[in-house]
Amino acid sequence: MITIGQLAGYVGVSVKTVRVYHDKGLLPEPDRDASGYRRYGAHDAIELIKIRTLAEAGVPLARIRDLRSATDEESQQALREIDDELTARIHGLQATQGRLRRLATGHLTQLPAEVGAHLADLASWGFTPRWVDLQRDLWILVFATHPDRAITLFHDQAESLAAPALRQLFLGYDHAHDLDADDPAIDDLARRITEATRERYGPDAPPELDTDSEIPALIQGTVNASSPAWRRLDTLIRARLAGGE
Repeated sequence: MITIGQLAGYVGVSVKTVRVYHDKGLLPEPDRDASGYRRYGAHDAIELIKIRTLAEAGVPLARIRDLRSATDEESQQALREIDDELTARIHGLQATQGRLRRLATGHLTQLPAEVGAHLADLASWGFTPRWVDLQRDLWILVFATHPDRAITLFHDQAESLAAPALRQLFLGYDHAHDLDADDPAIDDLARRITEATRERYGPDAPPELDTDSEIPALIQGTVNASSPAWRRLDTLIRARLAGGE
């Protein structure tokens, strides 16, 4: 028979942890000896190892307590579920590790080759370095958070820019950055962009990320924050599209 300190030391937990497990009903308290000290046996050590293993796997203490009263079949099923959950967490951590390593090398995410080629085209078409850098950052965000929808959105924008008339509107958006927010040219540009959007999509809305995503608002907020003129341009376009003007 061993003391609580010896038990904790052998299993690799603190005495305080053992007492918490007693209080939570996970580990029954043993009888005390004639001196009033708890004395633990091999069975207690085995049970504590089981509890520690589950706790280290991220299983809540309440769930561990329930497992102690479950049947063998229920326990095996629960352990398989815990194993699956742990596997998913490992995959998630590996993905996070990969992103951290890419960040350390200066590449937050690996954009598809066609996106890189498109960004090069933007520069050759007369877009400012500011616009190209902004587009690169925004596509990194979209591909990192919505890989299933990102390529569809990218193809839609790339097709728009392939049309010279629409490209001129995007160029106008880019070069409006330094205009005064009250410049009449912004109203005219908003009108032309609204008309082009309706002509391209008709009654349908342009392709978007899922409706529950906050990324579109984050992206547009980033764009708007860099220029009062861009902020007013976005406001006018949204109002015209919503109002049917």
